[in-house]
Amino acid sequence: MNIHIKCIILFFSVLVSFLSHAESFPDKPIKLVVGYAPGGGTDLVARILSPYLGKALGQPIVVENRPGAGGSAAALYVAKSKPDGYTLLISSASSVSIYPSLNTKAGYQLKDFEAVSQLTVAPLVLVVNKNLGVHSVAELIRLAKEAPGKLNYSSSGIGSGPHFAGVLFSEVTGSQMTHIPFKSGSPAVVSVMTGESQLTFATTPTVMQLIRSGQLIGLAVTSKDPSSLVSNLPGMKAAGLPNYEIFQWNGIFVPAGTPKDIVNKINESIRSAMNNPTVKKSLELEGTEVFISDSPESFNIFLKNDAKFWSRLISAGGIKAFE
Repeated sequence: MNIHIKCIILFFSVLVSFLSHAESFPDKPIKLVVGYAPGGGTDLVARILSPYLGKALGQPIVVENRPGAGGSAAALYVAKSKPDGYTLLISSASSVSIYPSLNTKAGYQLKDFEAVSQLTVAPLVLVVNKNLGVHSVAELIRLAKEAPGKLNYSSSGIGSGPHFAGVLFSEVTGSQMTHIPFKSGSPAVVSVMTGESQLTFATTPTVMQLIRSGQLIGLAVTSKDPSSLVSNLPGMKAAGLPNYEIFQWNGIFVPAGTPKDIVNKINESIRSAMNNPTVKKSLELEGTEVFISDSPESFNIFLKNDAKFWSRLISAGGIKAFE
């Protein structure tokens, strides 16, 4: 057969295969894996998003919780899943980039995922036990300095956003606190309520109602300026820490090697779902703002810059890689 004819046949076979991905996907339910227990911030985002994303894609989205090791158990599961678009990971930086950089036996790296889209962005909320006798950031700093290492702050795991919020707080204030990691955000918050730990830097969805009901005392949001998502709490600038700022975000990932057309289709469906007024309102009520990437490529650029921020905090906190 003529070499030119062979090339033409190969070209069209590849083209047909490429188009068939987009046309046939999805033809069965899709799994959305959450690396934290039900009730945490990431889980709430997943459950608000899933029915609308399912409608946009034309197939049900099944939320599956796989908590453990700061979300890394879920990340490893998705990284090793078949790259066909039917297993999605909803995650923050903690499990896709921070944890594998700290754990030589994590079994995956950021390169083992295709970035699809960022979903949300929100400040964390600094909350304390209602019986601690602290009602401002200044009072908390004073107490932490009077008793170095005696204040416990909880987090959703080593390498999580709330963990590094505590690292940054100690760095900026010159104080020393003891870190108590949990498997997810909800038990970390519960530990503050029971007094096992005295404070935490929590995702807004996990503490909004608890602050409103008086079960926890909110001191500030971790953005420099106040957030419209969390009423009646100052930003860190007004709280006396103008050099402090840290955000939590969530995004969608699929296993590396997932066909580009499928990644783009999921991205477009995410955009459709997240732009739904009901989704936006529901997330805002939970203290989370919709923030969608322009494209998978732009999300990748964001991830590279974000990794530099976390790398600096790893050094500042003296956090060593796990063996």
